[in-house]
Amino acid sequence: MLGRVPAMDPIAFVRATPPFDALPEDAFARAARALEVAYFPAGTRVVERDGPPLEHLHVIRKGAVRLERDGQTVQVLEEGELLGVTSLISRSTPFDVVAEEDLLTYRLPRATFEQLLLHAPFAGHFATGLADRLRNSLGRPAESDACAGADLTGEVEGLLRTAAVWIEADATVGAAARLMRHHGVSSVLVKSEPPGILTDRDLRNRVLSEELPANTRVSAVASFPVASISAGAPVYEAWQLMLERGIHHLGVVSPTGLLGVVTSGDLLRASARGPVVVIRRVEQLASRDSLPGYAALVADMARALLAGGLEPSRIAGLVARLNDALLTRILRWAEADLGPAPCPYAWIVFGSEGRMEQTLLTDQDNAIVHADDGEEARRYFAAMAELANRDLTRAGFPRCPGGYMAENWHGPLSEWRARFAGWIDNPVPDSLLAASIFFDFRPVYGGLSLAPLEELLRAAGKQRTFLAAMAKSALEFKPPAGLLLRISKGSSELDVKLSGISPIVFLARCYGLEAGSPARGTVARLDAAVEAGLIGNEVRANLAEAYRFLLWLRLREQLKRIAQGERAGNALTFSALSAAERSRLREAFRAIRDWQETAAFHYRTDLF
Repeated sequence: MLGRVPAMDPIAFVRATPPFDALPEDAFARAARALEVAYFPAGTRVVERDGPPLEHLHVIRKGAVRLERDGQTVQVLEEGELLGVTSLISRSTPFDVVAEEDLLTYRLPRATFEQLLLHAPFAGHFATGLADRLRNSLGRPAESDACAGADLTGEVEGLLRTAAVWIEADATVGAAARLMRHHGVSSVLVKSEPPGILTDRDLRNRVLSEELPANTRVSAVASFPVASISAGAPVYEAWQLMLERGIHHLGVVSPTGLLGVVTSGDLLRASARGPVVVIRRVEQLASRDSLPGYAALVADMARALLAGGLEPSRIAGLVARLNDALLTRILRWAEADLGPAPCPYAWIVFGSEGRMEQTLLTDQDNAIVHADDGEEARRYFAAMAELANRDLTRAGFPRCPGGYMAENWHGPLSEWRARFAGWIDNPVPDSLLAASIFFDFRPVYGGLSLAPLEELLRAAGKQRTFLAAMAKSALEFKPPAGLLLRISKGSSELDVKLSGISPIVFLARCYGLEAGSPARGTVARLDAAVEAGLIGNEVRANLAEAYRFLLWLRLREQLKRIAQGERAGNALTFSALSAAERSRLREAFRAIRDWQETAAFHYRTDLF
C-alpha cells in the first residue's frame, strides 16, 4: 500500500540512517526525490521464500518484520534497519519476510539503489562486516567538544617543540646543565649505544641530592636506554607509557633515528584534563584530606578523553593506571601509620578494575594476600585493610554491597590457594560466583609473588567440568529475548551491562581460561581464544567491536547523567538513541547471541 510522504520528515530520517548519511548531498537529493512510503498491515507476507525478489530497498520507519526459514525466526528487523538488500544485490529471496506488526517503510526503486552503489562509501557499507560497522559507529567529538580535549588519536610527533639536543657520554653534568639552559629544554639525549637520556630530575636526584661535583661524567648518572615511542604513535599511547613506567620524558623515534623528546609537560599542554594532570595531582596528595573529589576528577578526565576521540577501552586502561597510583599513595600512608609490613604481601583488585576495564569509579573489589600465617601478620593486614578501604571510600569508590573488600578478604597465600582449588574442584553456584570475581585478580601493590594462584588458573583451564559449569553460569547473562527491543511494548530502558557487556565478559573469561592465557582483559582473552583455535578471527572481531561499542554507549550515557547531577548507572534509554545506534545495538546483540549458542555447544552446557 502506497501513500504520499507524511509530515514525519522521512527525508531527514533516511538521511540519518547509514549508509545514506555517507552520500554526497547531490546524490542523496536525487535519491530523496524517488522516495515513496509503503505500508504493510501486521501479518502481511512481504516476501515469499524463493519467490520473486523485491524491487525496492526499504528503510523501516515503524514496526518490525520477521525473517523466517522453515517457520523458524532467523532475524528481526526494526526501525532504522534496511530490508531488501539481499533481494536487490543477489536477486534471490532466501527467507520468508513477515510483518511482525503494522509496518511503515520508506522505499527506493531498484534503479535508484543501483545508482547509489556507484558511491564507494555507500556501497562499502554492504561490503564491510559487522566489526567494521560497529567500529565506525563510535562517536567522534563534535566541534563544541573538541576544545574539551585534544585529538588523542593524533601523532606524537606533532607534540615535539624542539629538535633533539645531544651531548657526549663523557661530557660533564655541568656542561649538560648549561646545554639544557641554552636550549630551554628539560633533558638532553646522550650519545651512546643505545642512546641514553639525562633529565633535570636526574640532575636534582642523582647529582645535587648526592652532592656530586659538576665534573661528574654524564654517563654516570644518565638513564640507558632512553624510553622511546614511535613518531606515528597516537598521543594516548605516550600517556599510557609514561604512566606505566613512571617517567616524564619519552624519546620520539622515526626510521631515521631519534627526532626529539616529548615530555609530560607537552602532554599537559595537549589536554588540561588528561591523565598526566591527574597523576601529578595524585602524586602530590599531601594527606587523606585531599581524597574527596577524586571521583569527580576521574569523571572529568574521562569526559575530556571521550571528547578527544579516545575509545572507552583505552580510557579504562588510563583510569586503571591512575587508580593504581592512588592506591599506592593510600597504602603508603597505611604503612606509615602501622609501620613496615611484617612479611611480603600483595594488594589485589578484581572485577572491572582487575581487568583494567573500569571507566568510572565503581564498587570496591579488593583483597590482601600475605606470606606468613601468623597472628601478627593477620592483625597487621586487618588494620591495613580497614585503613585502605576507608580511604578508598573517601576518594569516591563505593563500598562493595557484597562485601568483596580487603577488610573481609585478607589472609595468607596458603589460604588463598586452598580457596582457589576448592572453587575449581567443586563448581557449585557459590564457587562459580567467587571464581567469576576473584579469577580476574590483578596485583597492584606489594612484592609477594602470586605465581601459585596463576598456576591454579592454568590448571582450571584443563578442568572440563569446571569450564562447563562456568560457561553455563555465564550464559545466564543474555541480550533481550528474541533480540526485539520494543519501545511500544514495555520499558524503553535496558541495562546495557547485564544485557550486553556481561555476556561478553563472562564468556570471554571461560575461553581465556581454556586457552591457558594469563590475560585479564576481555579483548585480550578473545585474542587468546583465537590463538588457541577456539574461535575464529571474524567472531573475535565482531565480539571485540560489539564490546567496545557497548562500553562507548554506556560511558556516554553515564557522563551525561553525571553532568545532569544524576547517579551514573548502566541503564540505557533505547528511544534516545539514534536510528543508526539502535541498528548497531541490535547487531551487537545478535553477534553475542550467536556466540552464546556456539559456546553452549562447545562446552556442552546442556549436559551439566
